[in-house]
Amino acid sequence: MSTAARKTGVHRARTETKSAEYVLGTDTDESVRLGLQHRLWSAAAHEIWETAGLQPGMTALDLGCGPGYATLDMAQIVGPRGRVIGVDESATFLKQLNDQAKARRLENVDRVLGDVQKLEEAMPRSDASIDLAYARWVFCFLPHPEYVIRGLRRLLKPGGRLAVQDYFNYEAMTIAPKNAAFSKVIAAVGKSWRARGGDPDIMGRLPAMLAAAGFRIEHLQARQRLARPGSTLWHWPESFFSNYVPRLAESGFITEGDRDEFTALWKSTSEDPNAFIMLPAVYDLVAVRP
Repeated sequence: MSTAARKTGVHRARTETKSAEYVLGTDTDESVRLGLQHRLWSAAAHEIWETAGLQPGMTALDLGCGPGYATLDMAQIVGPRGRVIGVDESATFLKQLNDQAKARRLENVDRVLGDVQKLEEAMPRSDASIDLAYARWVFCFLPHPEYVIRGLRRLLKPGGRLAVQDYFNYEAMTIAPKNAAFSKVIAAVGKSWRARGGDPDIMGRLPAMLAAAGFRIEHLQARQRLARPGSTLWHWPESFFSNYVPRLAESGFITEGDRDEFTALWKSTSEDPNAFIMLPAVYDLVAVRP
């Protein structure tokens, strides 16, 4: 174990271990999509970190960190006296995080290969050592979000904070003018997540789950964004649909005809300057551990 790892009590991830498959995949296309997504939502991420009080010298935990786009930003904020620990079950993503941390000469980043629902196994010697934990679009994919909360109850320091950005009422996402083919695909997205144990409306349940575990909800707000063809933000749903709609067809949640109808609709909508898309609302939550 390195000196840095000894300071946090965390072993670096063994990136040769085969990881479970993330519902959206872990290939290069998905990594690129996640990078674009982070850039388009980075202002919102920094805002919730500021609200939660992320400071230089802190130890932070990035749950379901993926390739580590947020992890690296947080590492710059906490600085050399601080620490950021990225936890993910994809060895591929963690290798990307390691490569980027080395390229940026950030020596305050640790990686933990593991399931965020099993934090007691992934981080067995880190009781009450974390100042702030962050989870963006993670809880919505988990069969047992309550297990994460239980793990955080142990890991966070008294007064430590959990900052979450996730969905509620996801399937209200729509294009204007409304179209049945679009609505059918969005419903299939939600169904596919639920089939794997996820919940695209998780933020509706999360406050009560946290309160039951003794956390105090300190901040809760909704972020509703609209994108128009030709805008930078338009590329966020576009990158998601190009990646995930074919997966929906391959897995039987939609037919090939549905896929082709949606593809044609999206192309025509992308060329219509009077169209717009109401994106799924993202909710910010900050909870305090007693």
